Amino acid sequence: MNGISTTTRVRSPPCAKSKPATDHFSLSSPDPDMLKKKSPAAFPARNLSDAHFLKWTAADALGVLRHHPLPCAFAVSLLFFMAVEYTLRMIPPMAPPFDLGFAATATLHRLLSARPALNTLLAGLNTVFVGMQTTYIIWTWVIEGRPRATISALFMFTCRGILGYATQLPLPQGFLGSGADFPVGNVSFFLFYSGHVAASVIASQDMKRMQRWELAYAFDILNVLQAIRLLTTRGHYTIDLAVGVGAGMLFDSLAGKYEDSKITRAAALCNGNGSGGLYKSHE
Repeated sequence: MNGISTTTRVRSPPCAKSKPATDHFSLSSPDPDMLKKKSPAAFPARNLSDAHFLKWTAADALGVLRHHPLPCAFAVSLLFFMAVEYTLRMIPPMAPPFDLGFAATATLHRLLSARPALNTLLAGLNTVFVGMQTTYIIWTWVIEGRPRATISALFMFTCRGILGYATQLPLPQGFLGSGADFPVGNVSFFLFYSGHVAASVIASQDMKRMQRWELAYAFDILNVLQAIRLLTTRGHYTIDLAVGVGAGMLFDSLAGKYEDSKITRAAALCNGNGSGGLYKSHE
């Protein structure tokens, strides 16, 4: 233009950083450059000579043991329980289920069977503890304006109702019921999973977030005692209690994600255009 000729130079792409010839894949972490270059669809087409395991070294193996002891322990436990599963005799259809927690609390079960008054006292104390859980969970929402624990409890009990109805476990032999126990009146209830334990975990998780450490530790101790009593009275199987702990943690996490999604959506609405768009308008 204006008599001046111009030439366009095309930039050549930057050269990739050269890697030393001795570089190899680590057993614990794949090559990040390779992951960027290869799409998942291209992975099956790789040659066997590029297989990850061919580049493992003794140093890699020792590094895994040193830096990842927990997964290594899980690997050993996997092999152990595979051996147990393949050699263990199945429980006959008409026999009661084997429960390790019941076996561990057999002495306490005989004690409470011989002392109905003590069983009723412990059942009443357990009901008080359930009331403490419920009061705290509702308090955090109604008084403190923090609904996460309440949302978590609603999620948890809904899922418990679905699973409990879907697979109805038989009442354990030797069940020591009491009219003072929760649910009060010695009425029927779902065994899987333990709402007692899950609600206590939900409350304890909230207490720890708020740094109410003494109260949280007190709830954890009471929850352990509650679990022992439930095993002793045959009010729950061991699997009910174990899943109850996991359910409390899971639904507390899901309630947190639910809250975060609502906060994100509200922020997007506030930053949106006049028509209420969910995305910030480009300036």
